[in-house]
Amino acid sequence: MTLIPGSKLGPYEILGPLGAGGMGEVYRARDTRLGREVALKMLPESFSRDADRLRRFEQEARAVAALNHPNILAIHDIGEDGGSPFIVSELLEGASLRTELDQGPLSARKASDYAAQIAQGLAAAHDKNIVHRDLKPENIFLTREGRVKILDFGLAKLAPNARGAKQSDGLTLTSSPTEAGTVMGTAGYMAPEQVRGAAVDSRTDIFAFGAVLYEMISGKRAFRRDTAAETMTAILKEDPPELSETDHPVSPGLERIVRRCLEKLPEQVSNRQKTLHSRWKR
Repeated sequence: MTLIPGSKLGPYEILGPLGAGGMGEVYRARDTRLGREVALKMLPESFSRDADRLRRFEQEARAVAALNHPNILAIHDIGEDGGSPFIVSELLEGASLRTELDQGPLSARKASDYAAQIAQGLAAAHDKNIVHRDLKPENIFLTREGRVKILDFGLAKLAPNARGAKQSDGLTLTSSPTEAGTVMGTAGYMAPEQVRGAAVDSRTDIFAFGAVLYEMISGKRAFRRDTAAETMTAILKEDPPELSETDHPVSPGLERIVRRCLEKLPEQVSNRQKTLHSRWKR
């Protein structure tokens, strides 16, 4: 469903398109009740055709809206128009982390600043038993004021121990322009348990956080290969090159944090969470 400027969805007047992707089309809109501009995302038709998926989306959207954290995109409203569900959030000015990384690696100072803000946003979500499951540079926004915002909880799930949540089958699929049909995330940033289709929890996001931090420092993707299948095999079996061996060496402490976030073995997984919370949670 494509919206044209001037059309309305309830109290929201469409001003123009902002972008589109596998999880829907995004528009700049004006809330006529409050006189403010917002971002309005029309979700894929598959949501309206699947009552259970729509119910889970509404449950998770309400959970995210309740977070109220400066490093997480604020959700203002959810609704439906003509059978098409939509979600309304704050309107951000700036660019994605992917846009900045396209210009090359970040300085250690800037990478640490962004990492601290991402970690604080994730910790707030994890405190509410919300797992993002698709953390990547495309879903991390940098405002003009230097604030980091975690975006797109379209694959988010309430952890099984969350109040009112139920255990899912763990096989949610996302449609992505680059990694279509990827199981529970995007190849290159998935944790080993995601690749295997196993149960996920907050430590899954921390593995993705480690992959993002590695990329911010080195300018290279930790597990990028020629195909999605090869990338996922690398996640399971290989370690990325040492950061100290790249053209952008970093302190041993920062490299140690990245390594702990990217640990694969089950008996080492708990180190991921310890690293995130002990270093950056405030």
